[in-house]
Amino acid sequence: MKIMSFQASLATAAILTAAWLASPVSAQTPTQPAAPAQSTAPAASPVPAAAAPTAAAPAAPSATVPAAKPDVFGAPPVMKELSPWVMFMSADVVVKAVMIGLAFASLMTWTVLIAKSIELSVASTKLRSALKKIAEVRSLAEAQMALGAKEGILPSFLAAALREARMSAGLSSDTGIKERAASSFQEIVRAEARRIRIGMGVLATIGSTSPFVGLFGTVWGIMNSFIGISKSQTTNLAVVAPGIAEALLATAIGLVAAIPAVIIYNHFSRVTKSYLELVSRASGAAGRLLSRDLDRSHGSVHSRAAE
Repeated sequence: MKIMSFQASLATAAILTAAWLASPVSAQTPTQPAAPAQSTAPAASPVPAAAAPTAAAPAAPSATVPAAKPDVFGAPPVMKELSPWVMFMSADVVVKAVMIGLAFASLMTWTVLIAKSIELSVASTKLRSALKKIAEVRSLAEAQMALGAKEGILPSFLAAALREARMSAGLSSDTGIKERAASSFQEIVRAEARRIRIGMGVLATIGSTSPFVGLFGTVWGIMNSFIGISKSQTTNLAVVAPGIAEALLATAIGLVAAIPAVIIYNHFSRVTKSYLELVSRASGAAGRLLSRDLDRSHGSVHSRAAE
């Protein structure tokens, strides 16, 4: 019994000893996670620093959104000055060539205006003065002496009349002489009309073709503008306006060249018609002098025959 009680007491003591030994281990096991908790506590301090960027991260879009707004909804960017010279320098090579050609055509128009005005004025003044000088003469010879050796349309008529009278000397029919002289006068009138209309064909060509040439430059420039729009993928007016303005400048220059050309052509048509009327008067004056000379010569022949 004592042995059994001793064994029971040993077993009890062993259990108690094991329980006592196990109690510190169980007590340390919860404290070991605490150490990492203390070690992680300093590591938790960077968490606000990491949280700061996350808090500041939403601020970045707010800063970039207003920066993108002026391109779409805000004021347009500062545009370059769209003066005619700047638009010309910025235009395409084809549009530049069109503008230069139209400017040259406009220069030709004004050159023809100045040259033809001087030519018609001088020719009309000389012809009126010559008609006044022969207004009181009685024969072709007197008319040539009154005019002298000057060149002009009226001396040409007098020379043609004298030449025809000399070549028809000895013929009995005065009608044939007058008809041949009138034919010579018509040739001189046509030659003078062709001469005095030199340059008017240029005005007609410029007036009729300049608007279409300018329109070609406009179409070409607008085509390039649309190509630029497709490349930039934007319809902002600041991007589109310069190219369209450069294209429309070609049409404007075409109209600037065409409108004065048409007006000047119509003006010269009226002035040329007035001058050709003076030429017809000179032709009639030469014809009358020739008729007097023929009648006078036949009168002298008849008087000699009567004697």
